[in-house]
Amino acid sequence: MSATHFGSYYSATAHPSKERPPLRSHVACDVCVIGAGIAGCSAALHLAERGYRVVVLEEHRAGWGASGRNGGQALPGIATEQAKLSRLVGSAAARAIWDISVEGLSLMRELIAKHHIRCDWVDGHMLTATRPGHERELMTGLEALQGTLDYHSVRYMEADEVRSVLASRRYTAALYDSNAGHLHPLNYTLGLAEAAERAGATIFERTRALEVCRATSAGGLRIRTAEAEVRPQHVLLSGNAYLGNTAPELRSKILGVSTYVIATEPLAEARARSLIANNAAVSDMNWVLDYFRRSADHRLLFGGRVSYSDLASFDAPAATRKRMLRVFPQLAGVRIDYSWGGHVDITLNRAPHFGRLSPQIYFLQGFSGHGVALAGIAGKLVAEAIAGTAERFDVFSAIPHHDFPGGALLRRPLLVLAMLYYRLRDLL
Repeated sequence: MSATHFGSYYSATAHPSKERPPLRSHVACDVCVIGAGIAGCSAALHLAERGYRVVVLEEHRAGWGASGRNGGQALPGIATEQAKLSRLVGSAAARAIWDISVEGLSLMRELIAKHHIRCDWVDGHMLTATRPGHERELMTGLEALQGTLDYHSVRYMEADEVRSVLASRRYTAALYDSNAGHLHPLNYTLGLAEAAERAGATIFERTRALEVCRATSAGGLRIRTAEAEVRPQHVLLSGNAYLGNTAPELRSKILGVSTYVIATEPLAEARARSLIANNAAVSDMNWVLDYFRRSADHRLLFGGRVSYSDLASFDAPAATRKRMLRVFPQLAGVRIDYSWGGHVDITLNRAPHFGRLSPQIYFLQGFSGHGVALAGIAGKLVAEAIAGTAERFDVFSAIPHHDFPGGALLRRPLLVLAMLYYRLRDLL
């Protein structure tokens, strides 16, 4: 088990953070949170602020997983389209989920300001079209956002405006959202962890939760670790794709897919500005999407490859660089200083999977690549539910979820075949 953060541009530029000791003695608490990512740290913070005794168990370091490795783009909504979500849960619940996701962006800004988290927050996101069909989808989406969802921070950008902002001929239109944005996700997660500790939570690193033992007539909940155990009144499972066998009943509902990001060498400030003049985060509308943004030290951070096969032989850095040059061919001579990847947990319907395994055991998983803002508000919803107000949490827990088909052996090969179909659609 690693005593440091996973190697990436983010870990190389993270603010100094203390190493927390592992759990070596038995401890009792009100709530045990498993996983010190954005969701777990947010839950710990909001619970501690309510006066709960909170213990957080993290196998590696706070922010070691997807929370500290992602593309850093904070967006409203969830990975599932709003129309599909309405079919799953009804229009009223779908609207409530949308509103909570927008609140997640406000909460992020609030937490950054309140706890003085230095994470390079920048306003603005562009959702870009690469073909005429995308342009029609953007117009339809704009009408729904401004009409049905009463969301007015977004506007349409024609091709000329897009190309005046982005130094690329690839994009033909965009929706610009001034309420979305981007940040250094590891520094944000570390800031949440420190805020949770100041509020009274205790975080143990290098401590894997091996087993959650349910309450019986002989005793209450127990979380077993390699050297000790935690005896809580409530448990939150927020390890997502890295939870593994700690909660085997959750594994069939998610699949960890590999995603990759690269960071260029520092560009001259003027050159970096010329690539993305408005300093927005950018993503396209393809199923296998590209996403990119400028860093605070004038690099280009670019993600775009996804591996569903989990093959170690895949040359992700070279493939991601190739995608970057398709967008910005003028960077052909630029050195790549960092490349990294990690697992994102996706659900079959791409909607987040929140719920309970028992009245005392909560879980948050399945953010499907859309968790930077959503994970923070999800942690707050769990805190509300444990404190006795579960209505908003239950809106999410009512989303129906099914197992990935094929069982443990075949579900990944079946997903690879399905993704080939969507990849062919991107190319047409």
